[in-house]
Amino acid sequence: MSYELVPSHIFLQQLEKLSFKARQILKEKLESLKFAPARNKRILGYNLFLFRIRLSDSGKELRIIYLLDKEKIKILCILNRKNNYKDLEKYLRRLGCL
Repeated sequence: MSYELVPSHIFLQQLEKLSFKARQILKEKLESLKFAPARNKRILGYNLFLFRIRLSDSGKELRIIYLLDKEKIKILCILNRKNNYKDLEKYLRRLGCL
């Protein structure tokens, strides 16, 4: 079964700020999601099927947050790991997930 990737407008804005190399690595990781979306670490504490992908860009540890929703993978946002997911709830509210 292949899932459809659906990027949010927030994710697309954040994507432009990544380096070319980080975008290439992210593209490969997102393509592999289509066939095994639940293989990454799940984010607990929400009544949603949220997962994260680890990514590094110019020495910054980033997390790509996505939501598994039936046959779609909604790519929500990019979080800076040093903020300990503090911005996650803000993004979820802005995207209408909470």
